[in-house]
Amino acid sequence: MENSQGTLIHSTAIVSPNAIIGTGVTIGAFTIIEDNVEIGDGTQIRSNAVIASGARIGKDCRIYNGAVIGTEPQDLKFKGCNSVAIIGDRTVIREYVTVNRGTEATLKTCIGEDCFVMAYAHIAHDCHLGSNIIVSNVTQFAGHCEVEDWVIFGGVVKVHQFSKIGCHSMIGADVKIAKDIAPYLMIGTNPPKVDGMNVIGLRRRGFSKEIIQQLDKFYTMIFHSGMNITDGIARFTSDTSEISKEVQHCIDFIGKSDRGIYR
Repeated sequence: MENSQGTLIHSTAIVSPNAIIGTGVTIGAFTIIEDNVEIGDGTQIRSNAVIASGARIGKDCRIYNGAVIGTEPQDLKFKGCNSVAIIGDRTVIREYVTVNRGTEATLKTCIGEDCFVMAYAHIAHDCHLGSNIIVSNVTQFAGHCEVEDWVIFGGVVKVHQFSKIGCHSMIGADVKIAKDIAPYLMIGTNPPKVDGMNVIGLRRRGFSKEIIQQLDKFYTMIFHSGMNITDGIARFTSDTSEISKEVQHCIDFIGKSDRGIYR
């Protein structure tokens, strides 16, 4: 069934009349769209998906079969509140991904723009994921995780609640993350440790040779100088006349870390 706005809704789909549906949206067979849902223009929702109350889906997204977006948090403290689950524009949610909405803590769970979340991943309440993130199959995020832009997760990664992961980092398959990961780093083994900088990723994304060299100098100082992290940062800042915004972001990230960072 196609309406005047070019939205195509399968005859077996159940769509609340209170949902806000953009133009050119496709809703597949046996999909359920509940009250208090917003779906942006051009988004495709395949069969058997559940878009629950509180879901906010951006433009030109693709939600695949069996995905469940916006259901209540898996949190025994949750007593009900008007929270949301936000999916940014052009993000792809593959089969059987689950994204819970937020709790009273932040009132939202959000995934940014241009992300790719593969099958069977779970993103729990109050997680805040940035843009251009790749989440491989069966990766699981506990509540309150924060992930900056351009992070890549291998399959079956397990991320402990309240963990923070810095931008342009890369985590290998089956790693269990229980601390914070500073920006631009690679972690690929269990128990987790820093295996080096994500140099190939930075080059592909256009980082200059000079920025990569300064990042390498910074991490060499704090990880391999024999000093603790605080003293290593102090030595680097005193020895460096002009600190790039990329390195400054690393310094700020580490300074705000509550769980401590992997070395």
